[in-house]
Amino acid sequence: MAIPNSSGGNRPPFSGGNRPPFAGGNRPASGPNRGPNRGPRAPREEAHRRNDRIRVPEVRVVGPAGQQLGVMDTLKALNLARDCDMDLVEIAPTAVPPVCKICNYGKFLYEESKKQQQQKQATTKMKEVKMRPRCDIHDLMIKVKRGENFLFHGNKVKLTLQFRYRELEHPEVGYDMINKAIDELRHIGTPDNKPVLQGRSMTVTITPLPQNKRKLIHNEAPGAEDAEDDSDIGDDEE
Repeated sequence: MAIPNSSGGNRPPFSGGNRPPFAGGNRPASGPNRGPNRGPRAPREEAHRRNDRIRVPEVRVVGPAGQQLGVMDTLKALNLARDCDMDLVEIAPTAVPPVCKICNYGKFLYEESKKQQQQKQATTKMKEVKMRPRCDIHDLMIKVKRGENFLFHGNKVKLTLQFRYRELEHPEVGYDMINKAIDELRHIGTPDNKPVLQGRSMTVTITPLPQNKRKLIHNEAPGAEDAEDDSDIGDDEE
């Protein structure tokens, strides 16, 4: 005797006729890996091979204090590192034999990151943008656009306001002009100091914001990264 379902009567056939095939081809097998959790991810590959992952038969070893310990069997180098309660880290994999250093791996990564930051700072260029204290708003915005492009590409910008002799009688005009330029660039850079008047020049240095915070407002698109600045323009040419 047939058992009726809860809605009464026999269950109606599937409304769409034959059930359509699984959209992705063969239906995936049921099991613990089905759905969003697909098992453990593969471990991320480290930047440097270390300890048991160093598979070459011999290496050139640098000691914890930077001393050269010479070429030796990899197993012997590993034992030396373990005796020092440190890691054996491959620092020059393409050398023959590869060069390894006995060190604390965490400290090694920190020092490498610090070196990279220092090298990046050392390659930061200084671009100069020169102005006059009585330039009109159109000329000012041309200078601002150039400064914005330099900052967008990670360069520091030195704003230089050049006075003629009679203009030095009213330095406040120069301060107003250079502060307008600073305000127009605050979205992409920060002044390192207040404008300083020395001789016939008033200067201020602007440092770019971190790359993920830089945006263009006055330029529709980034200009040339290696565009020339005003550093070669003489005091009476601008």
